[in-house]
Amino acid sequence: MTGEPIIKLSGLTKVFHTDDVETHALSGIDLEVGKGEFLSISGPSGCGKSTLLSLLGLLDTPTSGLYFLNGNHVENLSFSERARIRNREIGFIFQSFNLIGDLTVAENVDLPLKYRGMPLNERKDRVAAALEKVDMSHRMKHYPSQLSGGQQQRVAVARALAGDPVTLLADEPTGNLDSKNGEAVMELLTSLHAEGSTIVMVTHNPEFFDYTQRVVHVIDGKIVSEDRHSM
Repeated sequence: MTGEPIIKLSGLTKVFHTDDVETHALSGIDLEVGKGEFLSISGPSGCGKSTLLSLLGLLDTPTSGLYFLNGNHVENLSFSERARIRNREIGFIFQSFNLIGDLTVAENVDLPLKYRGMPLNERKDRVAAALEKVDMSHRMKHYPSQLSGGQQQRVAVARALAGDPVTLLADEPTGNLDSKNGEAVMELLTSLHAEGSTIVMVTHNPEFFDYTQRVVHVIDGKIVSEDRHSM
Protein backbone atom coordinates (compact mmCIF):
# COMPACT_ATOMS: atom_id res chain seq x y z
CA MET A 1 0.00 0.00 0.00
CA THR A 2 1.29 3.48 -0.81
CA GLY A 3 1.59 5.78 2.20
CA GLU A 4 -0.56 6.04 5.33
CA PRO A 5 -4.18 4.91 4.98
CA ILE A 6 -6.64 7.63 3.98
CA ILE A 7 -9.43 5.09 4.49
CA LYS A 8 -9.46 2.33 7.11
CA LEU A 9 -12.42 0.03 7.69
CA SER A 10 -12.54 -2.57 10.45
CA GLY A 11 -15.37 -5.08 10.81
CA LEU A 12 -17.77 -2.85 8.86
CA THR A 13 -21.26 -4.33 8.64
CA LYS A 14 -24.48 -3.02 7.12
CA VAL A 15 -27.85 -4.65 7.77
CA PHE A 16 -31.08 -3.43 6.16
CA HIS A 17 -34.42 -4.16 7.86
CA THR A 18 -37.64 -4.27 5.82
CA ASP A 19 -40.75 -5.61 7.56
CA ASP A 20 -39.64 -8.98 8.94
CA VAL A 21 -36.72 -9.40 6.55
CA GLU A 22 -33.12 -8.75 7.58
CA THR A 23 -30.67 -8.26 4.70
CA HIS A 24 -26.95 -8.37 5.42
CA ALA A 25 -25.61 -6.11 2.66
CA LEU A 26 -22.06 -6.04 4.08
CA SER A 27 -20.47 -8.38 6.61
CA GLY A 28 -17.22 -7.69 8.46
CA ILE A 29 -15.45 -5.58 5.83
CA ASP A 30 -11.76 -4.88 6.59
CA LEU A 31 -10.09 -2.54 4.11
CA GLU A 32 -7.32 0.04 3.95
CA VAL A 33 -6.74 2.51 1.13
CA GLY A 34 -3.40 4.29 1.13
CA LYS A 35 -2.79 7.93 0.28
CA GLY A 36 -2.35 8.20 -3.47
CA GLU A 37 -3.74 4.74 -4.20
CA PHE A 38 -6.09 3.86 -7.09
CA LEU A 39 -8.39 1.04 -5.96
CA SER A 40 -11.30 -0.58 -7.77
CA ILE A 41 -14.13 -2.51 -6.13
CA SER A 42 -15.66 -5.23 -8.27
CA GLY A 43 -18.44 -7.75 -7.98
CA PRO A 44 -21.77 -8.89 -9.45
CA SER A 45 -24.98 -6.85 -9.13
CA GLY A 46 -26.34 -6.91 -5.59
CA CYS A 47 -23.02 -7.98 -4.03
CA GLY A 48 -22.79 -4.91 -1.79
CA LYS A 49 -20.22 -2.82 -3.68
CA SER A 50 -22.51 0.21 -4.06
CA THR A 51 -23.51 -0.05 -0.37
CA LEU A 52 -19.81 -0.06 0.48
CA LEU A 53 -19.21 3.05 -1.62
CA SER A 54 -22.16 4.85 0.00
CA LEU A 55 -20.68 4.10 3.45
CA LEU A 56 -17.26 5.31 2.30
CA GLY A 57 -18.91 8.49 1.02
CA LEU A 58 -20.79 9.04 4.31
CA LEU A 59 -24.11 8.86 2.46
CA ASP A 60 -25.16 6.17 4.94
CA THR A 61 -23.97 4.84 8.31
CA PRO A 62 -22.81 1.29 9.12
CA THR A 63 -24.73 -1.00 11.47
CA SER A 64 -21.46 -1.83 13.23
CA GLY A 65 -17.70 -1.58 12.76
CA LEU A 66 -15.16 1.22 12.52
CA TYR A 67 -14.44 3.72 9.73
CA PHE A 68 -11.46 6.07 9.85
CA LEU A 69 -11.25 8.76 7.17
CA ASN A 70 -7.99 10.71 7.10
CA GLY A 71 -7.29 9.51 10.64
CA ASN A 72 -10.67 10.50 12.11
CA HIS A 73 -13.52 8.29 13.39
CA VAL A 74 -16.50 8.93 11.09
CA GLU A 75 -18.82 5.93 11.51
CA ASN A 76 -21.16 7.48 14.10
CA LEU A 77 -21.40 11.11 13.04
CA SER A 78 -24.66 13.06 12.91
CA PHE A 79 -26.29 13.80 9.56
CA SER A 80 -25.00 17.40 9.55
CA GLU A 81 -21.45 16.38 10.52
CA ARG A 82 -21.40 13.79 7.74
CA ALA A 83 -22.61 16.41 5.25
CA ARG A 84 -19.85 18.82 6.32
CA ILE A 85 -17.08 16.20 5.96
CA ARG A 86 -18.54 14.99 2.64
CA ASN A 87 -18.39 18.51 1.26
CA ARG A 88 -14.80 19.11 2.40
CA GLU A 89 -13.05 15.76 2.11
CA ILE A 90 -14.84 13.59 -0.47
CA GLY A 91 -15.26 14.13 -4.20
CA PHE A 92 -18.03 12.11 -5.88
CA ILE A 93 -18.19 11.00 -9.51
CA PHE A 94 -21.48 9.32 -10.43
CA GLN A 95 -22.51 7.13 -13.35
CA SER A 96 -25.31 9.56 -14.28
CA PHE A 97 -23.08 12.70 -14.03
CA ASN A 98 -25.64 14.46 -11.73
CA LEU A 99 -25.11 17.87 -13.30
CA ILE A 100 -27.80 20.52 -12.78
CA GLY A 101 -29.36 21.35 -16.13
CA ASP A 102 -30.08 25.05 -15.62
CA LEU A 103 -26.59 25.84 -14.30
CA THR A 104 -23.61 26.44 -16.59
CA VAL A 105 -20.55 24.19 -16.49
CA ALA A 106 -18.73 26.72 -14.28
CA GLU A 107 -21.74 27.08 -11.95
CA ASN A 108 -22.00 23.30 -11.57
CA VAL A 109 -18.34 23.02 -10.58
CA ASP A 110 -18.71 26.01 -8.24
CA LEU A 111 -21.79 24.74 -6.38
CA PRO A 112 -20.08 22.58 -3.69
CA LEU A 113 -17.60 25.39 -3.03
CA LYS A 114 -20.48 27.85 -2.65
CA TYR A 115 -22.13 25.54 -0.08
CA ARG A 116 -18.84 25.53 1.80
CA GLY A 117 -18.97 29.31 2.16
CA MET A 118 -15.71 29.84 0.29
CA PRO A 119 -14.86 33.42 -0.83
CA LEU A 120 -15.85 34.21 -4.44
CA ASN A 121 -12.32 34.90 -5.71
CA GLU A 122 -11.00 31.60 -4.37
CA ARG A 123 -13.99 29.78 -5.87
CA LYS A 124 -13.35 31.32 -9.29
CA ASP A 125 -9.69 30.25 -9.17
CA ARG A 126 -10.57 26.72 -8.12
CA VAL A 127 -13.27 26.34 -10.79
CA ALA A 128 -10.88 27.56 -13.50
CA ALA A 129 -8.09 25.23 -12.32
CA ALA A 130 -10.40 22.19 -12.11
CA LEU A 131 -11.86 22.76 -15.59
CA GLU A 132 -8.39 23.22 -17.02
CA LYS A 133 -7.33 19.89 -15.50
CA VAL A 134 -10.10 18.06 -17.35
CA ASP A 135 -9.65 20.07 -20.56
CA MET A 136 -13.08 21.73 -20.37
CA SER A 137 -12.16 25.41 -19.88
CA HIS A 138 -13.51 26.25 -23.33
CA ARG A 139 -16.97 24.98 -22.28
CA MET A 140 -17.19 27.01 -19.06
CA LYS A 141 -20.30 28.98 -20.09
CA HIS A 142 -22.13 26.10 -21.75
CA TYR A 143 -25.00 24.14 -20.22
CA PRO A 144 -24.99 20.34 -19.68
CA SER A 145 -27.49 19.80 -22.52
CA GLN A 146 -24.94 21.30 -24.93
CA LEU A 147 -22.32 18.69 -24.00
CA SER A 148 -21.73 15.08 -24.98
CA GLY A 149 -21.86 12.35 -22.32
CA GLY A 150 -18.07 12.21 -22.17
CA GLN A 151 -17.85 15.99 -21.72
CA GLN A 152 -20.51 15.93 -18.99
CA GLN A 153 -18.52 13.31 -17.09
CA ARG A 154 -15.38 15.48 -17.39
CA VAL A 155 -17.31 18.36 -15.83
CA ALA A 156 -18.47 16.01 -13.06
CA VAL A 157 -14.82 15.06 -12.43
CA ALA A 158 -13.91 18.77 -12.28
CA ARG A 159 -16.69 19.36 -9.73
CA ALA A 160 -15.31 16.50 -7.61
CA LEU A 161 -11.77 17.89 -7.84
CA ALA A 162 -12.49 21.56 -7.18
CA GLY A 163 -12.83 21.14 -3.41
CA ASP A 164 -9.40 19.43 -3.16
CA PRO A 165 -10.84 16.30 -1.47
CA VAL A 166 -8.73 13.72 0.38
CA THR A 167 -10.30 11.02 -1.79
CA LEU A 168 -12.33 10.68 -5.00
CA LEU A 169 -15.14 8.10 -5.01
CA ALA A 170 -16.28 7.01 -8.46
CA ASP A 171 -19.44 4.90 -8.87
CA GLU A 172 -19.39 3.21 -12.31
CA PRO A 173 -18.00 6.44 -13.86
CA THR A 174 -18.02 4.93 -17.37
CA GLY A 175 -21.41 3.19 -17.05
CA ASN A 176 -23.33 5.65 -19.25
CA LEU A 177 -20.58 6.13 -21.83
CA ASP A 178 -19.60 4.34 -25.02
CA SER A 179 -16.27 2.50 -25.02
CA LYS A 180 -14.27 5.40 -26.51
CA ASN A 181 -15.54 7.96 -23.98
CA GLY A 182 -15.26 5.38 -21.19
CA GLU A 183 -11.59 4.88 -21.97
CA ALA A 184 -11.07 8.67 -22.11
CA VAL A 185 -12.55 9.06 -18.61
CA MET A 186 -10.34 6.23 -17.33
CA GLU A 187 -7.29 7.94 -18.85
CA LEU A 188 -8.33 11.13 -17.07
CA LEU A 189 -8.64 9.32 -13.72
CA THR A 190 -5.24 7.71 -14.34
CA SER A 191 -3.64 11.10 -14.91
CA LEU A 192 -5.27 12.48 -11.73
CA HIS A 193 -3.93 9.48 -9.83
CA ALA A 194 -0.45 10.14 -11.27
CA GLU A 195 -0.72 13.68 -9.86
CA GLY A 196 -1.41 12.27 -6.38
CA SER A 197 -5.19 11.76 -6.14
CA THR A 198 -6.53 8.89 -4.00
CA ILE A 199 -9.30 7.18 -5.96
CA VAL A 200 -11.77 4.42 -5.06
CA MET A 201 -13.85 3.25 -8.02
CA VAL A 202 -16.72 0.79 -8.26
CA THR A 203 -16.83 -0.93 -11.64
CA HIS A 204 -18.23 -4.14 -13.10
CA ASN A 205 -16.04 -3.81 -16.21
CA PRO A 206 -12.89 -6.01 -16.04
CA GLU A 207 -11.34 -4.00 -18.90
CA PHE A 208 -10.79 -1.11 -16.49
CA PHE A 209 -9.07 -3.11 -13.73
CA ASP A 210 -5.70 -2.58 -15.40
CA TYR A 211 -5.99 1.18 -14.88
CA THR A 212 -5.97 0.65 -11.10
CA GLN A 213 -3.33 -0.58 -8.66
CA ARG A 214 -5.55 -2.96 -6.72
CA VAL A 215 -8.87 -4.71 -7.34
CA VAL A 216 -11.00 -5.80 -4.38
CA HIS A 217 -13.62 -8.44 -5.25
CA VAL A 218 -16.88 -8.38 -3.26
CA ILE A 219 -19.39 -11.25 -3.25
CA ASP A 220 -22.42 -11.54 -0.93
CA GLY A 221 -21.30 -8.57 1.15
CA LYS A 222 -17.79 -9.87 1.83
CA ILE A 223 -14.36 -9.18 0.37
CA VAL A 224 -13.40 -12.56 -1.07
CA SER A 225 -10.13 -11.72 -2.82
CA GLU A 226 -7.95 -8.94 -4.14
CA ASP A 227 -5.50 -8.54 -7.00
CA ARG A 228 -2.59 -6.12 -7.25
CA HIS A 229 -1.42 -4.56 -10.48
CA SER A 230 1.89 -2.89 -11.18
CA MET A 231 1.35 0.56 -12.68
